[in-house]
Amino acid sequence: MSPTRPGPLLLGVRHHGPGSARAVRAALDAARPAAVLVEGPPEGDALLELAADPGMRPPVALLAHAADDPAKAAFWPLAEFSPEWVAIRWAQEQDVPVRFIDLPAAHTLAGQEEADAPDSVRLDPLGVLAQTAGYDDPEHWWEDVVEHRGAGAADPLGAFEALGEAMGALREAYGDGGHTRDLVREAFMRQRMRAARREFGEDYAVVCGAWHVPALRARTTVAADKALLTGLPRLRVETTWVPWTHRRLARAGGYGAGITSPGWYAHLFAARDRPVERWLTKVAGLLREEDRQVSSAHVIEAVRLAETLAAVRGRPLPGLAETLEAVRAVMCDGSDVPLALVEDRLVVGDVLGEVPDAAPVVPLQRDLTRQQRSLRLKAEAQDRELELDLRKDTDAAKSLLLHRLRLLGIEWGTPAASRGSTGTFRETWRLRWEPELSVRVAEAGIWGTTVLAAATAKAEAEAAGAAELGEVTTLAEQCLLAGLAGALPGVLRALADLAALDTDAARLAKALPALARSLRYGDVRGTDASALGTVATGLADRICVALPAACAAGLDADGAAELCGHVDGVHRAIGLLADTGTADGLWERWSAVLGALAGRDTVPGLIRGRAARLLLDEGRLPAEETARLMGLALSPAAAPPDAAGWIEGFTGGGAGGGTLLVHDDRLLGLIDTWLVSVPERAFIDVLPLLRRTFGAFEPGVRRSLGDLVRRGPGAAPAAGSGSGQAPAGFAPELDPARADAVLDVVRLLLDGPERIPATPG
Repeated sequence: MSPTRPGPLLLGVRHHGPGSARAVRAALDAARPAAVLVEGPPEGDALLELAADPGMRPPVALLAHAADDPAKAAFWPLAEFSPEWVAIRWAQEQDVPVRFIDLPAAHTLAGQEEADAPDSVRLDPLGVLAQTAGYDDPEHWWEDVVEHRGAGAADPLGAFEALGEAMGALREAYGDGGHTRDLVREAFMRQRMRAARREFGEDYAVVCGAWHVPALRARTTVAADKALLTGLPRLRVETTWVPWTHRRLARAGGYGAGITSPGWYAHLFAARDRPVERWLTKVAGLLREEDRQVSSAHVIEAVRLAETLAAVRGRPLPGLAETLEAVRAVMCDGSDVPLALVEDRLVVGDVLGEVPDAAPVVPLQRDLTRQQRSLRLKAEAQDRELELDLRKDTDAAKSLLLHRLRLLGIEWGTPAASRGSTGTFRETWRLRWEPELSVRVAEAGIWGTTVLAAATAKAEAEAAGAAELGEVTTLAEQCLLAGLAGALPGVLRALADLAALDTDAARLAKALPALARSLRYGDVRGTDASALGTVATGLADRICVALPAACAAGLDADGAAELCGHVDGVHRAIGLLADTGTADGLWERWSAVLGALAGRDTVPGLIRGRAARLLLDEGRLPAEETARLMGLALSPAAAPPDAAGWIEGFTGGGAGGGTLLVHDDRLLGLIDTWLVSVPERAFIDVLPLLRRTFGAFEPGVRRSLGDLVRRGPGAAPAAGSGSGQAPAGFAPELDPARADAVLDVVRLLLDGPERIPATPG
């Protein structure tokens, strides 16, 4: 306690500044105030005792959200090196009262629309002070003046007094500096200080942003402050602690004081001596983990270079800029690639805080936490891939949880392409927990108290409100992936109703693939999706009736491309339906549709070519008929753009189009003959389309086609020709011995030896 102090101890700080944090602790140790007031929403007072819980590990944030609209929320982040956190912990260790004094979140959230306009010119106080001192970078100035000052300064209050005077001069010159909302906040802070004065006299400390110190020190009347606070909008809010990350500290939020290097600041706060040497040792360890050759000699040389750079630039100690330049030159061989890794992992970092179980949460969050623990799915701030085998109970449960969260809008995990098997029993997820997901969980809490109940209720509500068939088919797929058997009846009713009313062939075709996938995944996951079979088959039959007329309805190039994509999607979907055994005779009906599309000259060439290719791949179009259709499409009577579209549909719509031409000299000859007969002006028009088509082929295929075309159509020796042998890779018939040799490899690629029967003998 300091009886000689004329007023409260005002400690103006930089939010998330380690130098400020050390200075705050030193000042509090010296002054020993009877109470501590901290900038923050008063609704958090009831939660302050949790800061002393052993389960609380910064960085964390105080979250306040509107009780009836969780999306309307605000965060007040605190790191271990935040002066406010240091003040809170000091007060708890000394057993003195600690309270928040900023404007209540009830007013802040209600008045978000009235906050300072984002495009208004707002003063950067540190930027002005740095410029005045001759610095072009505020971070460099702050490091030199505060961070490098050290914790053992003779006068622990000197820095606060100097910074307060500087801010006072800025407030006299610039007023509110464009921070008009701060006037209201400061009025409320002064009211809280008056209440503290009545309870503790002048023996209390205030920890707040340095910008506010002159306003809190100014003498104003109670009536003037009340006038500023009268009539403020208000709403009911709920508050809790949530985990935060260093990466999120790098963005403005809460105090509006985002920093660029939270990992570096955390290191400065934790390293009581030799911070540069310890930092560069960390860097060396990281680079060694990435298999870079970094020795102790590199660390020593980097320290020397950083100190030399600081001396040349007149800085008291090396800062982040000097250490990074030393790392680039000494440890990274001048490359920015490994340096980017250092900046991402160490300068920023992926540290994720923790909050104790006693922190208030919505029931949905509690259920999610329980499932995370039971499934050993730890929320982490860095990206990580999760490979799941759906045949294992635990992996299947993880998949269900992640799919249910996605349906609720909680994007903790996103599906990713698997690096291994692509079978239906495999899933790959990319996981990353962001602090904002806590808000998404609170929002989703309106749907239910458990993840399963909330996802079911939301799916039912979305099905009831869906206006388009595609929305419901996608929802049906999500329900099956998420195992929401309770929501399926309502989704299927909506699906049947919309499917019966929709007559647009494109929308019907767009909806079918999701239904087919739903049936396939329902079978894989053991989910009863039989009711979908009837709907899917009926939808496929309607597509078979409506599609030929839709494709012949005077389509432009974009419309033809869109419908061609739908033809591909329907073809794959009908293949899945046939595999599930839910559609007898559907393949035959679909093949008849493709045959009609391939032979009807009113259909755009792109779609005709694609239909012919699909029939050929399925073995339902003889080679002679394929050649006849190509000859008609590429005849002199055909318009060059339409003929080029046919080639694109035939060769570019799927894998192996170029290989087909390599192995069928007759088809390649037809294309070659057509191409040399195209008039010059028409050739220029179709050239971009042809380049796009042939440019999609594999390099080896393009090289083989070039060799064949260079020899000229029919010039390559064939079986039975004068040379007596076919060129390498060509023969009139399949070679069974060579084909059998690849079966073992194909079994491995398909991840299921049972799919290909072993070759006899």
